[in-house]
Amino acid sequence: MWVRKRIDITWPDITVGAVSCCIPRNRGAIRRQIEDLWSKSGDAIVCLSVRSGFDLLLGALRLPPGSEVLVSAANIADMTRILEHHRLIPVPVDLDVQRMSPTAESLRRAITPATRAIMIAHLFGSRVPVDPMLQLAKEHSLLFFEDCAQAFDGTEYRGHAESDVVMFSFGPVKSATALGAALLQVRDPEVLERMRRQQDTYPVQRRWVYGSRLLKYAVMRWGGSSRWVFGAAVRVCRWLGRDYDRIIGDAAHGFSKSHFFTRIRRQASTPVLAVLNRRLQKYDGKRLALRAARGRFLAGLLRHRVPCPASEVVPHTFWVFPVVVGDPRGVIAALARAGFDCTQGHNLCAGTAPADRPELDPVAARDVLSKMIYLPCYPEMPDDALERMAQVLLGECDRSAATDSTGLAQVADVP
Repeated sequence: MWVRKRIDITWPDITVGAVSCCIPRNRGAIRRQIEDLWSKSGDAIVCLSVRSGFDLLLGALRLPPGSEVLVSAANIADMTRILEHHRLIPVPVDLDVQRMSPTAESLRRAITPATRAIMIAHLFGSRVPVDPMLQLAKEHSLLFFEDCAQAFDGTEYRGHAESDVVMFSFGPVKSATALGAALLQVRDPEVLERMRRQQDTYPVQRRWVYGSRLLKYAVMRWGGSSRWVFGAAVRVCRWLGRDYDRIIGDAAHGFSKSHFFTRIRRQASTPVLAVLNRRLQKYDGKRLALRAARGRFLAGLLRHRVPCPASEVVPHTFWVFPVVVGDPRGVIAALARAGFDCTQGHNLCAGTAPADRPELDPVAARDVLSKMIYLPCYPEMPDDALERMAQVLLGECDRSAATDSTGLAQVADVP
């Protein structure tokens, strides 16, 4: 069985992490080296995760309680949780489902006198143009946050030069993963300094915590790199009556719900910084280019037949490959029988409009997310595997005669 996603880390990277768990190194020096490597302007800060950095940012901004932050309607639930913890109001802005992003016009309609910031998430490896949104933010004197957690494309793009804050993740399932850590660029030096001072008060994550994560993902990388090993693991789970989809999903989740803020309010440990430093210095982008080529090939096989949200957005590295189907569970089961591990995913959610603004209910985002599944698509998959997967998918969609009352079928017809 083709596993849904292969972890983008090499055995030498894992070895560096393991050695760093055992041998003391200067954590502060590595941190400064990473930040200088990421930005020569001195505006970068490395954090335990994007969640950790976002929490630090909101604390440092000191926005008035009740301030509104406009957010892409498809987002990670934890980001909403962090906003609410800081007594801010997340306002989801519905999506243009072809690009999986709000438009400047939809953002404009959502702005009120209480709005203080806009946060746009680039999804699935795509990167939508943000210039119109930035212009809108300037017109209304709003902060602009660019969430690039899924949009790493090597070392070329570090966010728009005029974004107030840019966030990149190197968590376990991300491109160029260090199995943890994040980098934020914060243009306001006073806000950045407050973030640094607050982070310095946090305890450092224990080495053994990262060591156990390293071991877990080393096993997952080994198992996921062999179709036969992974297929055997799936059969064992079925025999034991276990939901392997949930097991994999839980294993890839960064932070448990219990003691959430205690867990994210940590400094990155020396081993994760050592791995991140190596990843940034040695990442050559070849795998990303190959993955993007695989994504374009698969999108071509499905074009005009199955909606592939954001697949026509340029640039795109196809970090994941989502499609929209009428019967997600049935299609996932059929693809599993054919040897392809797919999932509906559990992390993205559409959010809820404020009670006094029901017109902002993100209907399109909620609908597309409820029908979305993720296909395996990475450099190790040859043409014939992708072609066979596409045939199974198209056959299932034809049999179920999937319909879409919101016009999602038009996603596949973007020129």
